[in-house]
Amino acid sequence: MDTRLIFLDIDGTFIEPGRMEAPASAVEAVRAAQANGHRVFLCTGRNYRMTSPVLRYGFDGYVCSAGGYVVCGQEVLFDCPMDKAQSDGVRAILEANGVECTLEARDATYGGAQMMERLSAYQARQPGGLNSEMERWRRAFADGMLIRPLEEYQGEPIYKICYIAPGQKALAPARAAYEDQFVFCEGGGPAEREGFVSGELINRKFNKGAAILRICAHLGLPASASVAFGDSANDLEMADVAGISYCMANGAPALKARCTRVCPAVNDDGIATAFRELGLI
Repeated sequence: MDTRLIFLDIDGTFIEPGRMEAPASAVEAVRAAQANGHRVFLCTGRNYRMTSPVLRYGFDGYVCSAGGYVVCGQEVLFDCPMDKAQSDGVRAILEANGVECTLEARDATYGGAQMMERLSAYQARQPGGLNSEMERWRRAFADGMLIRPLEEYQGEPIYKICYIAPGQKALAPARAAYEDQFVFCEGGGPAEREGFVSGELINRKFNKGAAILRICAHLGLPASASVAFGDSANDLEMADVAGISYCMANGAPALKARCTRVCPAVNDDGIATAFRELGLI
């Protein structure tokens, strides 16, 4: 088989949301595929700091911050934080309207206690109702995973902002001012039906799909050689550019509709099953 470039989302795809330990079957599948000459990359919404513990499994590169920071081997191909006026401006509007924010720099993540309280309260009422990105945040706060208090933020460049709002009305002012600069990427589902809105602001200068194309071009391979795996709304662009795209069984309906295939859930050996189906291992 010709070389494939495989791109794996982390939360809800390679690993259960918010965890750092991957299923043994997924780890073994990645290593076997690499031994067969394929290259495997992480392609995640996490910043580099939250991604770095997962790199111990041995990848050929990684895409962090939903496409804002792209590394192939040891070479940085793309590095695009928000400018300060942009991040300060949208944050000010969100917070002025009662929207809780977390700030993701490259090497640190900052969050407020009120966001944790809101996530925990919702999860207590609706177990399983959070999308994978917000479940990552809930567990990150609860477990103390690489989160620093918002008060410690010293102005370093921000790549992504996650938010949790009491409703769409609270987001309207930020949308009006910044929707031309950011995608308001929301997970939907049971939480949204109750008026609780969670999501992330992704700079329109990049996305995961564009990151896949950057790596393909760098390695001199066509996009048709790529295989993408994801589970949530920030994986839609991956599905649009990859030669083959998989949505996990635990994934969002919108992504399933865009992907070419569906595989079992992250905890049901989904990655290993799909790799065998493709003949990668």
